[in-house]
Amino acid sequence: MLIDILAAAAGEAAPQNKFGFVEAVQQGGVIAISILTVLVIMSVGSFYILITKLLEQNKIFSQYKAIRSGAFWRAPTLKEGASKLDKNSAWRQLVDDGLAAEDQHSKMTDSLEAHDWMHGSLARSEAAINSKLAGGLSFLATVGATAPFVGLLGTVIGIYRALINIGLAGSASIDKVAGPVGEALIMTAIGLLVAVPAVLAYNWLQSRNKKIAELLSGFSTDVLANITSKGAVKPAVTAAPTKPAPKAAPAAAKPATATKA
Repeated sequence: MLIDILAAAAGEAAPQNKFGFVEAVQQGGVIAISILTVLVIMSVGSFYILITKLLEQNKIFSQYKAIRSGAFWRAPTLKEGASKLDKNSAWRQLVDDGLAAEDQHSKMTDSLEAHDWMHGSLARSEAAINSKLAGGLSFLATVGATAPFVGLLGTVIGIYRALINIGLAGSASIDKVAGPVGEALIMTAIGLLVAVPAVLAYNWLQSRNKKIAELLSGFSTDVLANITSKGAVKPAVTAAPTKPAPKAAPAAAKPATATKA
């Protein structure tokens, strides 16, 4: 009985923490919750774009290995080489668009040069691929540029509420100021935590897209040269690795024959 009384007295005397993250957001009301929700949406969207674009880029780089190894260019024709590539790959799209442009030019009656027509068709194909790769990066740039200011809006509102509490209380006591100021600092920190990863992801993905664009441009030039030369021009590729010939089994030793006397 005495232990229960002491425990109850200790519980009543223990101070309650009213300045945690949840309490600060609750004190901010609808405005603080709305700002926090916007920042969470920005953060989730940024990581979603980062993961999806990274997987898409890795797929293109892995598909390029079939071309770099020379398996594509060893095929007798571009159509046969394209059959060795993935159907939904960017490299297959360039080859198919180049072959389609060649077929379209053969049906034209004007004096448009075949090289110009196919070069323009391949350039459009490259632009479509690069545009698809760049999709979503504008969201990362927007988040990186605006998230600190969204957090700053929460900061301004929190400081404004702190000043209102000081005016109503008539004194700048810590219990009137700590909650709104804590809310203001938390919103600033969250805004920076959302913006910094978005900026880093944007710059990283953009640099990888530039590398892919260079590879696409080089491959497009090789495809154009191969089509206009009727297959005579191909980039130099390493010879396919040959399997070593199996070693012949050693011949069985012949039994020794006895010599006649």
